[in-house]
Amino acid sequence: MNSRGYAALSAKAALNAFNFERRKLGEHDVALDISYAGICHSDIHQVAEDWGPSIFPMVPGHEIAGVVTEVGNKVSKFSVGDRIGVGVFVDSCRTCECCLKGLQQYCVQGMTGTYNGYERDGVTVAMGGYSNNFVINEDYAVHIPENLPMEGVAPLLCAGITLYSPIKHWKVQPGMKVAVVGLGGLGHMGVKFAAAMGAEVTVLSHSPGKQSDALAMGAHHFVSTKDPSNLKPLVKNFDLILNTVSAELVIDDYLNLLNLDGTLVVIGLPGKPYEVHAGTLLNGRRSLTGSMIGGIPEIQEMLDFCSKHSIVSDVEVIKPDYINEAYIRTINSDVKYRFVIDASSF
Repeated sequence: MNSRGYAALSAKAALNAFNFERRKLGEHDVALDISYAGICHSDIHQVAEDWGPSIFPMVPGHEIAGVVTEVGNKVSKFSVGDRIGVGVFVDSCRTCECCLKGLQQYCVQGMTGTYNGYERDGVTVAMGGYSNNFVINEDYAVHIPENLPMEGVAPLLCAGITLYSPIKHWKVQPGMKVAVVGLGGLGHMGVKFAAAMGAEVTVLSHSPGKQSDALAMGAHHFVSTKDPSNLKPLVKNFDLILNTVSAELVIDDYLNLLNLDGTLVVIGLPGKPYEVHAGTLLNGRRSLTGSMIGGIPEIQEMLDFCSKHSIVSDVEVIKPDYINEAYIRTINSDVKYRFVIDASSF
């Protein structure tokens, strides 16, 4: 399949127009025209090789919303014309305990990333969603509800599920007190989901100017962390804290905000390890843990939840020739709250 997209040809290079070929449609594959592709901060990290060596040329993008154009002769899950979503991974081993439980993101052998890696054959380089089309095995794609705008859905395939999964796993419900650290592409989804599930939501942000946005999204309280003393009245206050930022925090300051048996979930990826004092964990039987995206069943569950509650990501839609500027603005936290590429322009 001939494809048109944008690629980085080397580490830290600007992205430019790029033509390439995707694999031939297999019997269990579906082909799709991409409508919108979200820009995730991890795209920027991988182009810059912040997380280790990358594979170039690289077509990034793992927040993909589109429409099915062709199906393999054994496909049963999708039909031509269906609205379809693709997220962070496109395959896994399918046989380990995690895969059999529908937790493919924790595949023992490692999930197959949507880009910057090799497909299961060990030869084909996976190319991502900054392009006009895509091919994927039907088992690793999801249905997009008809009532949700496609541009707002695209970031749900990464940013959305990354927050929905821990919120569901730690059983957020009415009466719980939940704090979301950071109001960015990830954090704003955490606010919307936790509020929709009936929790009392507090946003902890270093950007005071985001207070009105946080409250409009469903948060009940907003606390500026520019002044660390603002955290003192919140000691032993929260059941669950979702840390969505990649900044290097004094994590003990946030652990102290947990009440008895409270949990702090690490979702952002800081550059350096956290320093944690054992006494902070012991004082209240607190837990420090992490969570990563979600499996295929949970992604579909999230989209159905979004359909019921009319939840989508807040986005700024751009043309492909604005991608490099969007990268700079994302690094500078200058986006409300996710850039999404209009893939029809490829």
